Amino acid sequence: MEVYTDLKKIKIRKPIVTVGTFDGVHLGHQHIFSQLTKAAKKSEGEPVVITFWPHPRMIVHPGGTDIMLLNTLEEKIELSQQHGILHLIVLDFSKEFSQLTSSQFIEEFLYKKIGIKGLILGYDHRFGKDRLGNSDQLQACAEKYGFFVQHVDAYCKDNEKISSTRIRNALISGNIKLANSFLSRNYSLTGIVEAGKKIGRNIGFPTANIQPDHDFKLVPLDGVYTVKVRINDKEFPGMLNIGIRPTVNKGNSNKSIEVHIIGFEGNLYGEKITLLFHDRIRNELKFNSIDELTNQLHSDKEHVISYFNQLK
Repeated sequence: MEVYTDLKKIKIRKPIVTVGTFDGVHLGHQHIFSQLTKAAKKSEGEPVVITFWPHPRMIVHPGGTDIMLLNTLEEKIELSQQHGILHLIVLDFSKEFSQLTSSQFIEEFLYKKIGIKGLILGYDHRFGKDRLGNSDQLQACAEKYGFFVQHVDAYCKDNEKISSTRIRNALISGNIKLANSFLSRNYSLTGIVEAGKKIGRNIGFPTANIQPDHDFKLVPLDGVYTVKVRINDKEFPGMLNIGIRPTVNKGNSNKSIEVHIIGFEGNLYGEKITLLFHDRIRNELKFNSIDELTNQLHSDKEHVISYFNQLK
């Protein structure tokens, strides 16, 4: 897959295009990508995804809404490639860009710079300052510049429309299984391992403390989770805690993300690892003693081992 940030270098044969933020690249987005690749094959063209970075809401409403994203740009690029996209164009979303009308965007970007031959859009997609991307004006532009427009129906699972917002809400409420079913994969979080206070090591449960790569990446609800931990090309079972560790923190409210990796030995400080969320075990609890905490951790570990044994 070719990734473009400079529109001057674009040379694509009969571009069949879809446009959107595609945060999560979930089942609904995958459905659009599937229709895009089918339309491109039918037209003897090539499938092109145009996306924006930063996320438009970060520019249009800076500081107003704390938007937490399902994907980093790197993850979005990797997922797009996995779903058959040949060309990914990443447009710099700025305040100036946000003022373009849909007609201006079509003429200046889709027609003049890309040479669009077809436009595939989701059922509720709008673009441009005037938000008229799904109107008669869009069809008029298509006729003027010689490309076809195809709208893709909403994608539903269990009678529910899939959306990035729905997945974010599921993660925020700790419903990992629902989020994963809508994503069609395990939600992931990547970060650097930092030195901690070694409290877990002292009670027989050493942990890797994770600092996420990006501040805007959504971290699920506080609690204890069953995860897989990807280290280079290998994966290990793990039990993850997100929260303030109330039993040992003595009033410190700083949140941490720490994982006990089952079956791994070694020093990971400074290494980048990825957490793949499978299930939520329980809420974070405050115990009356370290012994009570240790007993619970043994129970959690048995839960994790049993969970992955059942998947074999």
